[in-house]
Amino acid sequence: MSEYNLNLGALAEKKAEEFLKNSGYKILHRNYRTKLGEVDIIAKDKDTICFIEVKCRKSSRFGSALEAVSGLKQKQISKVAVSFLKDKHLLDKKARFDVVALDYSGPQGKINLIKDAFELDARFSY
Repeated sequence: MSEYNLNLGALAEKKAEEFLKNSGYKILHRNYRTKLGEVDIIAKDKDTICFIEVKCRKSSRFGSALEAVSGLKQKQISKVAVSFLKDKHLLDKKARFDVVALDYSGPQGKINLIKDAFELDARFSY
């Protein structure tokens, strides 16, 4: 991955975090990593723990930001989420998977928050 893409990704995550805070989310972790993978942002939205994937696109040439959250990526996020909930003794809390999609294909960037973007794969449930 190029340095430009890394910088764009970091900028996108910063913008997403700001957007989420302004939308009432409380940020718990950024770039939460385990041996199972990484979740970009973990936050609370009222009484729900949210595992948030941030995707940024400069054009729609390779599909939308939301389309970039593949089934494989969903499985990886699911594994990390279950691990986080177990480790923090939060299995009794409500949880969901959100996606923040940043689109910079036009003159002004556009941010979309997709709540409940996908469901936990039953194979990774607790």
